[in-house]
Amino acid sequence: MSISLSSLILLPIWISMAHIQQGGPDEKEKTTALKDLLSRIDLDELMKKDEPPLDFPDTLEGFEYAFNEKGQLRHIKTGEPFVFNYREDLHRWNQKRYEALGEIITKYVYELLEKDCNLKKISIPEGYGVIVLNPNENYIEVEKPKIHVQSSSDSSDEPAEKRERKDRVSKETKKRRDFYEKYRNPQREKEMMQLYIRENGSPEEHAVYVWDHFIAQSAAENVFFVAHSYGGLAFVELMIQREADVKSKVTAVALTDSVHNVWHQEAGKTIREWMRENCCNWVSSSEPLDTSVESMLPDCPRVSAGTDRHELTSWKSFPSIFKFFTEASEAKTSSLKPTLTRRSHRIKHEEL
Repeated sequence: MSISLSSLILLPIWISMAHIQQGGPDEKEKTTALKDLLSRIDLDELMKKDEPPLDFPDTLEGFEYAFNEKGQLRHIKTGEPFVFNYREDLHRWNQKRYEALGEIITKYVYELLEKDCNLKKISIPEGYGVIVLNPNENYIEVEKPKIHVQSSSDSSDEPAEKRERKDRVSKETKKRRDFYEKYRNPQREKEMMQLYIRENGSPEEHAVYVWDHFIAQSAAENVFFVAHSYGGLAFVELMIQREADVKSKVTAVALTDSVHNVWHQEAGKTIREWMRENCCNWVSSSEPLDTSVESMLPDCPRVSAGTDRHELTSWKSFPSIFKFFTEASEAKTSSLKPTLTRRSHRIKHEEL
């Protein structure tokens, strides 16, 4: 069993304080002296004393990791998956190492999207055949400016010595609080504040913004949506706010394990009817792909995505999704609406 350095130091201190508190008035000076000693210990620096430098590689090779043919991140030498606790009892250092590797992987994923999927990463505006929304990026974090507030005790009638002691205690309390906050959230070295992106402060706002500024103004005659998880909720909100425009431009919507709820979101009858005819939700299920899945919600058909893993529902159901889009497009061209009912999907599955 390993014991951290802080435990070895704090344990005798608490024992000493217990003995001192059992003493009489003569022990008050010792107690004051001990508290003064504690105030001089910089716990933040103490935690960093035996910590290695936060100097990490800037490439996957530097970390000795690589993606194998299955797209899995593995250690080059051992073949093992990523290990968070690389250095025992150094949670802060391990967290920093994890974040540094995460930044490299993020860049790597963007490169795959650009090279293998022929996508292009651009800042708004996006003017291409495929638009990938980013509804989770709603704010940026910046360092919170430090505001120095003059102590209100300066204007009191308290003796100067008493005011100074109160100010010192206040500063020490804040220092301890800041330290424990850093220890609890080691990735946050500085006090940060969130600046929300104008008109994109939530996934719902982002969906409406992209619709208004790009999708609605595009020349595309057939617009298709693939909305995963919370993206389905954002799409329903888009319909509530832009019902007529969405109906006139969107041909079909594929939801994958969507968490929308037409009752809680107060989607009207006309929206629910449109969703029954033009939407389908591929949900996580152990049943074979396209097997009908019953639902208590009166919105759109639900079928199995062929996997019970939430994060894989989009990938597993892609063959059926593109077939669904093709049929919807052909039906629109021939002025016929596709009939998407639980029965129709069940029949198709049984025929397969």
